[in-house]
Amino acid sequence: MSLRNNRWRDVYKILTKHGFSVDRQRGDHIQMIHPDGRFVTLIKKDPIKMGTLKSILMQANISQEEFLKEI
Repeated sequence: MSLRNNRWRDVYKILTKHGFSVDRQRGDHIQMIHPDGRFVTLIKKDPIKMGTLKSILMQANISQEEFLKEI
């Protein structure tokens, strides 16, 4: 598995598993918040581009290896 061609729903599931919940949504962007105050913006577009996914993982403090294990 790689960081390419991941669906937004899979990323959403992993973020919720790590404690994130939906704060608000506008159009195809979902703003998610963690109880410790971290914010992540997830775009509802398939597939998520690799650079965008890397940015999401960095904001969520999830390593790429950990993400790939959970997919």
